[in-house]
Amino acid sequence: MDEATNRILTQVGAGTPMGGLLRHYWHPIAAVAELEDHPVKPVRLLGEDLALYRDRSGQYGLIDRHCAHRRADLASGIVEAHGLRCHYHGWCYDHTGRCIEQPYEDAADPASRYKERIRLKAYKVEALAGLLWAYLGPEPAPLVPNWEPFTWANGFVQVVFSEVPCNWFQAQENSADPVHFEWLHDNWGARLRGEGGPYSPRHLRLEFEEFDHGIVYKRIREGQGETTPLWTVGRVCLWPNALFTGNHFEWRVPMDDATTLSVGWFFSRVPAEREPYVQKRIPYWTSPVRDAQTGRWITTHLMNQDFLAWAGQGTIADRGQEHLGRSDRGIIMMRRRFLADLEGIAAGRDPKAVIRDRSVNACVPLPVAGREAFTRGLTREERQRLARDGVLGGAAQREFAWLAGQPEEVRKAWRDAMGWD
Repeated sequence: MDEATNRILTQVGAGTPMGGLLRHYWHPIAAVAELEDHPVKPVRLLGEDLALYRDRSGQYGLIDRHCAHRRADLASGIVEAHGLRCHYHGWCYDHTGRCIEQPYEDAADPASRYKERIRLKAYKVEALAGLLWAYLGPEPAPLVPNWEPFTWANGFVQVVFSEVPCNWFQAQENSADPVHFEWLHDNWGARLRGEGGPYSPRHLRLEFEEFDHGIVYKRIREGQGETTPLWTVGRVCLWPNALFTGNHFEWRVPMDDATTLSVGWFFSRVPAEREPYVQKRIPYWTSPVRDAQTGRWITTHLMNQDFLAWAGQGTIADRGQEHLGRSDRGIIMMRRRFLADLEGIAAGRDPKAVIRDRSVNACVPLPVAGREAFTRGLTREERQRLARDGVLGGAAQREFAWLAGQPEEVRKAWRDAMGWD
């Protein structure tokens, strides 16, 4: 790949081709419960610095992080009944970015209409599935995708954030790279744990298929036949910047060209013996990427291993130095689709996987390997059978396998829901 194409795929700021494309989609930027605990949060998204807030009426806003008066930081602002007030001189803004109050100016000259001339940039925010989603693109905005797992009942959900110091695109390419499971997670992971012995079963066959909402990859490893759900159903590289593996989503949200916000949404269906189960609050937490004492990368958990691998390619991977092979067909397919989408939006067409039909969005189905484990309410014995077949992956483990640093209160709530304590 030449340098110019690499820049097109990786640069996300306003006015760049990929930045324009990604602004046609909603991006998860926070947890609903997060703003219940702390009603204002600084956000960096697609190279823009913003302040996300929830005012006392429950209205969400996402506006320029700096006050129009003297550029004070609105992430330190005061939430009001309607809007966010600057802590420095009291100017107040509503969710549209309109300045609705200037305390001194209003008192000194009640007839002044100065505030009517002041407006910050502001973007749409919607809540869905315990997440807050932002849209920075052109109108009319599409719908926030209501993915099928968001409608599942009797499950424990948790949201996990991590900041990874690399470009979003190499993170998303990982979503169409099934062979890395064999080497990064199985073989290297075993060596990290001090385990010897033979390497894990090899991948023998791979297939990649494009569908309405992304790319499906299918695989067969040694010891598996064509009846394995990993071949008959597969896993999903979800458009434009996520991975979906059945029980969880991983969004690779571009903060800027050099930093990616990993947003994980994890669903654990409780055993049939524990139903009915209703979760009143979806917890959230942040997983560190480096050990605070040593500064070394954390490699004990699956996604932490991914983070190290992505960052190890460089802040922005130099794709001109690559030598792609047959296992990289999904990555090649992804790059071509993004480049085609760039041509499409230039011609006034929607890019791939934008949803505008409300009847479609009532529940957007996805390929789910081991679907019954998440939708039917299996007994513990049935879950163990699927776990032995390798379909559930990390979803079958009694310790959170995906990310390091799970808080004890979340761990306890999760285990209580599953009936493990």
